[in-house]
Amino acid sequence: MMETEVKISDLLDVAAEAKKNCIDREHSLKITEKGFANYVTEVDVKVQKFIEEKLKERYPSIQFMGEEKNNDDIDFTKPVWILDPVDGTSNLIHDLQNSVISLALYSGQELTMGVVCHLFADEVYYAQKGQGAYLNGRPIHVSSTDEFSKSLISIGTSPYFKELADDNFDAFKKIFQNCEDIRRIGSAALDLAYVAAGRLEAYLEKRLNPWDYAAGVLLVTEAGGAVTDYCGGPVDVTKTADIFAGNGIIDKKIRRELLHWE
Repeated sequence: MMETEVKISDLLDVAAEAKKNCIDREHSLKITEKGFANYVTEVDVKVQKFIEEKLKERYPSIQFMGEEKNNDDIDFTKPVWILDPVDGTSNLIHDLQNSVISLALYSGQELTMGVVCHLFADEVYYAQKGQGAYLNGRPIHVSSTDEFSKSLISIGTSPYFKELADDNFDAFKKIFQNCEDIRRIGSAALDLAYVAAGRLEAYLEKRLNPWDYAAGVLLVTEAGGAVTDYCGGPVDVTKTADIFAGNGIIDKKIRRELLHWE
């Protein structure tokens, strides 16, 4: 039990404030390159600083894990915020307008809260452990589609790891040839939110960091779906992971019948 019980309304308020106060085109174009195809803008930095300060005012004892900081001192036996200030930074740089704030609370060795706030649409997804998933206050549920030929599947290309391209695109080709169509959105958190909302039947991507997927994992599971690694095993949300999410039907068919990963 934490000293102060966390309220999901506080997460929603902080994300909404950050969206209102920190998002602008000028700072989106002030870019630093962290690595190949890996960028940070001043918006990323502003959003992370804003949210960290606001959360520390309300919950000073909770640790903070963010994409734009060193996280070596995190103790996952204690509560920790997991934040991606802008998931979809490349989208932001190119003004593609598919970027989100992704914020989760990990406490008691499990994800307990998650918020995904779309920066360019009036959509806020959120979930609490055992209380379902919601979009703008309305309950959401994963798709009930059980026919692969009628399924829309989203892929992530792991752009920082070009050495995975052959294996990735071999799998994507098999999926594409058997499903209705594929999508490449460019934000793992948004992909997962769309699975939770029933807009996608499944989503898969290798080597995602906890801040990329933590909030989205809770959204999907609370919306009745499933999130595993590529072989159908459990995901350790404190570590880099290969993520395979879906409605619990189509994702299994892809892994077992199409790609034979389990």
